Amino acid sequence: MSSVRPALAKMVARLALAAMLAAPLAGCFQPMYADRGDGSPTLRDKLAAIEVPPLDVPNGSRVARLGVEIRNALMFKMYGSATGAPPLYSLKMNLTTQRSSLIVDPTTALPTIENYGIDASYRLIEIATGKVVMSGNTFSRVEYDVPGQTQRFARTRAGRDAEDRAAQEIAENINTRLASYFYAGI
Repeated sequence: MSSVRPALAKMVARLALAAMLAAPLAGCFQPMYADRGDGSPTLRDKLAAIEVPPLDVPNGSRVARLGVEIRNALMFKMYGSATGAPPLYSLKMNLTTQRSSLIVDPTTALPTIENYGIDASYRLIEIATGKVVMSGNTFSRVEYDVPGQTQRFARTRAGRDAEDRAAQEIAENINTRLASYFYAGI
């Protein structure tokens, strides 16, 4: 019983020391999307001023479908709807895709697991001056199972689901980088 008391006292002392050290920093935390209260535009307002034009790709292509998927996801993340505020910035994107077989069945020489990837480059352009204020690259790699050798529709659906997951990840990456850029201040 007597050995428990000193251990408990040490633990309480450590917790008290940690609380004392953390107390001065308690007021420093501010959520990214919070209203600052000083009348300056919020991060949500800044993101709503970004126009996301359709990608310049041939209609009906797979990349066009991905471009629409990424564009819709970005607009929903930035505006919460299909339209935002009057645009001050324009976001231009370029996409490249790739598909590779990870595991191949040795008896049929057909893939059983494939990898799908999207590489995206983007530029944030200030509309008033035409100046590129931010640019970057991001990527997404997802894998998917090919369900059976004779189930070609299931394989197509699995590939499309992988494309959609990769597109959502690209949109999330771009949105996070834009939010970081505007939060840090222009």
